[in-house]
Amino acid sequence: MAALLKVQKMNLSRNDIIRLLDDEERQNDLFKKADETRRKYVGDEVHLRGLIEFSNICRNNCLYCGIRKGNKNAVRYRMTPEELIETARRAAGMGFKTIVMQSGEDMYYTSERMCRIIEEIKKFDVAVTLSIGERSYQEYKAFREAGADRYLMRIETTDKDLYHKLDPNMSWQNRYECLLMIKELGYELGSGIMVGLPEQTLDSIAGDLLFLRDIGVDMAGIGPFIPHPDTPLAQAKGGALYLALRTMAIMRLLLPDINIPATTAMESLHPRGRIMALRCGANVVMPNVTEGEYRKFYELYPGKICVNDTPVHCRSCIGLKIMSIGRKIGTGYGSHKKQFRRENA
Repeated sequence: MAALLKVQKMNLSRNDIIRLLDDEERQNDLFKKADETRRKYVGDEVHLRGLIEFSNICRNNCLYCGIRKGNKNAVRYRMTPEELIETARRAAGMGFKTIVMQSGEDMYYTSERMCRIIEEIKKFDVAVTLSIGERSYQEYKAFREAGADRYLMRIETTDKDLYHKLDPNMSWQNRYECLLMIKELGYELGSGIMVGLPEQTLDSIAGDLLFLRDIGVDMAGIGPFIPHPDTPLAQAKGGALYLALRTMAIMRLLLPDINIPATTAMESLHPRGRIMALRCGANVVMPNVTEGEYRKFYELYPGKICVNDTPVHCRSCIGLKIMSIGRKIGTGYGSHKKQFRRENA
C-alpha cells in the first residue's frame, strides 16, 4: 500500500483498488492520503446542501429500501408543491446555497409540476439538485430548462446480476442510459454506490469505482448498506462503515476534484460518522431541512439521525462539528470546478 499511496497521480488499476479496499490494517494511511488529496484539489471548505425529502411514495420495490412500494408499514406522505417551495425558501433564508429535492419515484410530480417548483425555488438564488429517479429524456430536458443545475441518481452497484436481484422489475441498462442523458443535458451529474450489500464483492466495488470515474461524475455518494426491518433484507449483515470509508477515500484518489458527501448513513452507524468521512476525503454535507413529522417518515434505513431535530438545529449542529476539525463552511454554490484531468481521458 505504501508504494501505491506515494504516487502523485492515482492511476489505480482494478487490482490496486481491491488491495486498498482489503487492507484494514493500513487504512489510516489511505485516509490520510485521501484527506491530503481533498485539501489539495478542493480545499478546506465544506459545502452544505439543504436536503428536502418531499415524498416517500415510490413505484419501485428495491429489496434494501425502507420506502419500497411493498412496505405496508411505511407511513406515506407527499408534500404539496406549495409546502416544498416554502421549505426551500426557509432553507435559503438559513444560508443554504444549494437545495436538494429528493423523493421516491412518485409520478404525482409530473414534468409540469416539477418545472413550476424548480422555477419558483430558483428565485431564492440557490442551485437546485434533483434526486427523483428515472425519468424520460424530455422530462430531464424540461427540468434543466426550468433551472435545475444538478441531478443525483445512484447506480448502487454495477454488478448487473446483483442489481437485478436487488431491484426487481428495474433495468440496470435503463438506469445507465438515464445517467448518460443527464450528463448530455449539461447537469452536474451525481451518482454513487451502496457498500456492504449481500453478495457484493471487493471486485464488484472496484468495478463500481472505475465506473464512476469513467462516466465522469461531478459528485459521488458512498454509503454503507443498513438493513431495514421491513424489507426482505432485514436479516442481512450490513453496517460496513470502515469498508465504506475506504471506498470513499479511494473515490477521492480516483477523481480528486469532485464533490463527495459525508453521508448521513455513516453517522447512523457511528456518532462521529460524518466527521470521520470529512477526514477521509469528503467535502460536502447535506443537512436535512425537511420539517415536522415528514423527517421520520422518510426512512430509507433504520436509526436515521436527527429525525426529531429542527432544520435550524441541524444546520447549527453540523456547522459546529465542521469548525471543530478546522474546516470552514463554504459560502458559494459549491459547484464542481473540474480542475483535474486524467491522462488519456
